Amino acid sequence: MKVTKYTTELDQNKHVVLVEEKSYSYNEEMLDGTGKVVLFLNSLFTMNKMAEEHVFLISLTAKMKVLGVFDVFHGAANYCNVNEREIFIRLLLTGAVNFILCHNHPSGDVTPSKLDMSVTDRLMECSRLIGIQFIDHIIIGDNNFFSFREKIFK
Repeated sequence: MKVTKYTTELDQNKHVVLVEEKSYSYNEEMLDGTGKVVLFLNSLFTMNKMAEEHVFLISLTAKMKVLGVFDVFHGAANYCNVNEREIFIRLLLTGAVNFILCHNHPSGDVTPSKLDMSVTDRLMECSRLIGIQFIDHIIIGDNNFFSFREKIFK
Protein backbone atom coordinates (compact mmCIF):
# COMPACT_ATOMS: atom_id res chain seq x y z
CA MET A 1 0.00 0.00 0.00
CA LYS A 2 1.03 3.59 -0.49
CA VAL A 3 1.36 5.51 2.78
CA THR A 4 1.43 9.29 2.71
CA LYS A 5 2.90 11.42 5.45
CA TYR A 6 1.21 14.80 5.54
CA THR A 7 1.73 18.16 7.11
CA THR A 8 -0.69 21.09 7.14
CA GLU A 9 -0.36 24.61 5.82
CA LEU A 10 -2.54 27.69 5.51
CA ASP A 11 -3.77 28.46 2.01
CA GLN A 12 -4.19 31.99 0.61
CA ASN A 13 -7.52 32.32 2.47
CA LYS A 14 -5.95 31.20 5.76
CA HIS A 15 -7.71 27.82 5.63
CA VAL A 16 -5.87 24.73 6.85
CA VAL A 17 -5.04 22.35 3.99
CA LEU A 18 -3.20 19.04 3.73
CA VAL A 19 0.20 19.02 2.07
CA GLU A 20 1.89 15.78 1.08
CA GLU A 21 5.28 15.57 2.75
CA LYS A 22 6.44 12.15 1.53
CA SER A 23 5.03 8.85 0.27
CA TYR A 24 6.16 5.39 1.30
CA SER A 25 5.44 1.87 0.09
CA TYR A 26 4.40 -0.60 2.76
CA ASN A 27 3.52 -4.30 2.43
CA GLU A 28 0.61 -4.51 4.87
CA GLU A 29 -2.81 -3.43 3.60
CA MET A 30 -4.41 -2.87 7.02
CA LEU A 31 -3.17 -1.84 10.46
CA ASP A 32 -5.55 -4.08 12.36
CA GLY A 33 -3.35 -5.04 15.29
CA THR A 34 -1.03 -3.35 17.77
CA GLY A 35 2.00 -5.31 16.62
CA LYS A 36 1.35 -4.26 13.02
CA VAL A 37 1.13 -0.59 14.04
CA VAL A 38 4.38 -0.74 16.02
CA LEU A 39 6.21 -2.50 13.17
CA PHE A 40 4.79 0.04 10.69
CA LEU A 41 6.02 3.06 12.72
CA ASN A 42 9.40 1.55 13.56
CA SER A 43 10.16 0.41 10.02
CA LEU A 44 8.99 3.54 8.16
CA PHE A 45 9.77 6.26 10.72
CA THR A 46 12.24 4.61 13.18
CA MET A 47 10.05 5.76 16.02
CA ASN A 48 11.79 3.46 18.53
CA LYS A 49 15.11 5.25 17.85
CA MET A 50 14.01 8.90 18.09
CA ALA A 51 15.92 10.93 20.69
CA GLU A 52 12.97 13.18 21.57
CA GLU A 53 9.30 12.42 22.02
CA HIS A 54 7.27 12.48 18.83
CA VAL A 55 3.52 11.99 18.58
CA PHE A 56 2.30 10.32 15.40
CA LEU A 57 -1.31 10.29 14.29
CA ILE A 58 -2.57 7.58 11.94
CA SER A 59 -5.80 8.41 10.14
CA LEU A 60 -7.71 5.27 9.08
CA THR A 61 -10.70 4.10 7.07
CA ALA A 62 -13.46 1.92 8.51
CA LYS A 63 -11.46 -1.12 7.31
CA MET A 64 -8.27 0.10 9.03
CA LYS A 65 -6.50 1.19 5.85
CA VAL A 66 -4.17 4.16 6.24
CA LEU A 67 -5.50 7.48 4.94
CA GLY A 68 -2.52 9.44 6.18
CA VAL A 69 0.18 9.74 8.82
CA PHE A 70 1.16 12.90 10.69
CA ASP A 71 4.05 13.70 13.00
CA VAL A 72 1.78 16.05 14.93
CA PHE A 73 3.87 16.99 17.94
CA HIS A 74 7.56 16.98 18.79
CA GLY A 75 8.81 17.55 22.30
CA ALA A 76 11.81 17.04 24.51
CA ALA A 77 13.46 13.84 25.73
CA ASN A 78 10.72 13.24 28.31
CA TYR A 79 7.74 15.43 27.44
CA CYS A 80 5.52 16.43 24.56
CA ASN A 81 2.45 18.67 24.63
CA VAL A 82 -0.61 17.30 22.82
CA ASN A 83 -3.55 19.41 21.65
CA GLU A 84 -6.85 17.75 20.69
CA ARG A 85 -7.78 20.48 18.21
CA GLU A 86 -4.73 19.82 16.04
CA ILE A 87 -5.43 16.10 16.02
CA PHE A 88 -9.07 16.40 15.00
CA ILE A 89 -8.39 19.00 12.29
CA ARG A 90 -6.15 16.44 10.59
CA LEU A 91 -8.61 13.61 11.07
CA LEU A 92 -11.45 15.62 9.57
CA LEU A 93 -9.32 16.78 6.63
CA THR A 94 -8.44 13.17 5.76
CA GLY A 95 -12.00 11.88 6.21
CA ALA A 96 -10.99 9.49 8.99
CA VAL A 97 -13.42 6.98 10.47
CA ASN A 98 -10.83 5.59 12.92
CA PHE A 99 -7.53 6.77 14.32
CA ILE A 100 -4.54 5.63 16.32
CA LEU A 101 -2.25 7.90 18.33
CA CYS A 102 1.32 6.75 18.99
CA HIS A 103 4.24 8.32 20.73
CA ASN A 104 7.67 7.20 21.77
CA HIS A 105 9.41 7.21 25.13
CA PRO A 106 13.13 7.69 24.37
CA SER A 107 13.97 6.32 27.84
CA GLY A 108 12.65 2.93 26.71
CA ASP A 109 10.23 2.75 29.66
CA VAL A 110 6.76 2.47 28.13
CA THR A 111 4.88 2.99 31.39
CA PRO A 112 2.23 5.69 30.75
CA SER A 113 2.70 8.95 32.63
CA LYS A 114 -0.16 10.86 34.26
CA LEU A 115 -0.06 13.19 31.25
CA ASP A 116 -0.33 10.20 28.86
CA MET A 117 -3.40 9.01 30.77
CA SER A 118 -4.95 12.49 30.74
CA VAL A 119 -4.38 12.95 26.99
CA THR A 120 -5.93 9.56 26.31
CA ASP A 121 -9.01 10.39 28.40
CA ARG A 122 -9.49 13.73 26.62
CA LEU A 123 -9.12 12.13 23.20
CA MET A 124 -11.66 9.43 24.11
CA GLU A 125 -14.15 12.11 25.09
CA CYS A 126 -13.55 14.17 21.93
CA SER A 127 -13.76 11.11 19.68
CA ARG A 128 -17.17 10.20 21.13
CA LEU A 129 -18.45 13.74 20.50
CA ILE A 130 -17.10 14.00 16.96
CA GLY A 131 -17.82 10.42 15.91
CA ILE A 132 -14.34 9.31 14.88
CA GLN A 133 -13.38 6.06 16.63
CA PHE A 134 -10.25 6.23 18.81
CA ILE A 135 -8.76 2.77 18.28
CA ASP A 136 -5.63 2.94 20.42
CA HIS A 137 -2.93 5.04 22.00
CA ILE A 138 0.39 3.22 21.77
CA ILE A 139 3.63 4.11 23.56
CA ILE A 140 6.75 2.80 21.82
CA GLY A 141 10.03 2.12 23.60
CA ASP A 142 13.30 0.58 22.41
CA ASN A 143 12.06 -2.96 21.90
CA ASN A 144 8.68 -2.87 23.61
CA PHE A 145 5.37 -1.05 23.59
CA PHE A 146 2.31 -0.26 25.69
CA SER A 147 -1.18 -0.38 24.20
CA PHE A 148 -3.98 1.46 25.98
CA ARG A 149 -6.48 -0.70 24.05
CA GLU A 150 -4.94 -3.91 25.36
CA LYS A 151 -4.26 -2.73 28.91
CA ILE A 152 -6.84 0.00 29.71
CA PHE A 153 -9.68 0.29 27.14
CA LYS A 154 -10.91 -3.31 27.48
